[in-house]
Amino acid sequence: MKQRLLELLACPVCGNTLALTTSIESNGEVVEGNLSCGGCRAAYPIRNSVPRFVPLDEYAATFSFEWNTFHDVQLDILNRTDLSEKEFRGKTGWSPENFRGRLALDAGVGAGRFSEIASRWGAEVVGVDISFSVEAAQRNIGGRENVHIVQADLLRLPFHKEVFDLGFSMGVLHHTPDTRKAFDAVVPFVKPGGQFAVFLYGMGPYAYFSDIWRKVTTRIPYRLVYYLSALAIPLYPLYRFPILGNALQLLFPIGLHPDWRWRWLNTFDWYSPKFQNKHTWPEVHQWFEESGFTEIRLLVEPGESPLVNINLRGRKNPA
Repeated sequence: MKQRLLELLACPVCGNTLALTTSIESNGEVVEGNLSCGGCRAAYPIRNSVPRFVPLDEYAATFSFEWNTFHDVQLDILNRTDLSEKEFRGKTGWSPENFRGRLALDAGVGAGRFSEIASRWGAEVVGVDISFSVEAAQRNIGGRENVHIVQADLLRLPFHKEVFDLGFSMGVLHHTPDTRKAFDAVVPFVKPGGQFAVFLYGMGPYAYFSDIWRKVTTRIPYRLVYYLSALAIPLYPLYRFPILGNALQLLFPIGLHPDWRWRWLNTFDWYSPKFQNKHTWPEVHQWFEESGFTEIRLLVEPGESPLVNINLRGRKNPA
């Protein structure tokens, strides 16, 4: 944990500022230590350079496993592509000019895929996740001067209100027990005049049969789902046939990325999470409106439908 992060942190229980006690420090980074609240007397450990505001990963154990197993698959700096950057641009409509010199919140950092881009674009980024994916994120990008990794619940974020210029949550809020509640819990941390962007799952036709399969896959050990998801690797050629492939994708969706590891990851990511809520873009648009956002934009990537993927961005009313 970098000393600078202390200026942003607040007790998630009572909102008071936190005091830092350092046990082990290396190159200006607090590796082991403790954060204590003078108000409610709560204490939060710092382990492996990451402040921990939750004792366990609760409902997100599959993500702890997923992102530490596939820690390098989607990061552009590790897979030597620009695929994640292109996706981030498409889903948010943002470019490097939006991030340079800004403070950004990544609500659901995973292995650090999109925080890596935002930090490379010149923002100071705080990546938060309830799961132990923070271990992967810390290894991948936590050493950057402009990156902070925090393990915390999105429903109880440990920051001062209205401090972030930009906030984004890419494919995460729908994996919480209540997507709207998570949305409402995150937006107060964006400054008036700041922007917030989300990517959420829509209620596309593909979801009907996959939801039936998920009734099974979410009840068996996730490590078994991990191995079963590997079937997406050899089955891929069948799914590429025009008619047969469309039928198979409707009846039993799998990841269709050309890269075999990415395909395995996407399939596991689809069938393993405990929660996978789906919404409509008018519904999410209303959330933005009711939270005081203006300039709300629906962003549709080429070849996609807002019925399947919902990408919305808005500016928080400065009044």
